[in-house]
Amino acid sequence: MQTITHTELQALVAKLPESKLPLAYRLLHALTTAEGEAPQAKFMRLSVEERRQLLSQQAEQMKDHYEQTADERAKWQAGDFIDESETRENLVC
Repeated sequence: MQTITHTELQALVAKLPESKLPLAYRLLHALTTAEGEAPQAKFMRLSVEERRQLLSQQAEQMKDHYEQTADERAKWQAGDFIDESETRENLVC
């Protein structure tokens, strides 16, 4: 992607109708604050060790979650599959 200058950006914003300016402002504001930053970008700036530690913690949390919900999950995953073609035939008759 080519480099864009402030002047080019200002010229583009000047072409926007006034009704679109609040949207453009919110977008630019979000891009200039840490709050508007994607979690993936924050994650990638962590050191490799910090990323490993975070992923390990998340994996442990998910392991605990899946162990705690195993019975509930078994109930909704169990059962027969419905053959939709047979169901449609029964409805037509």
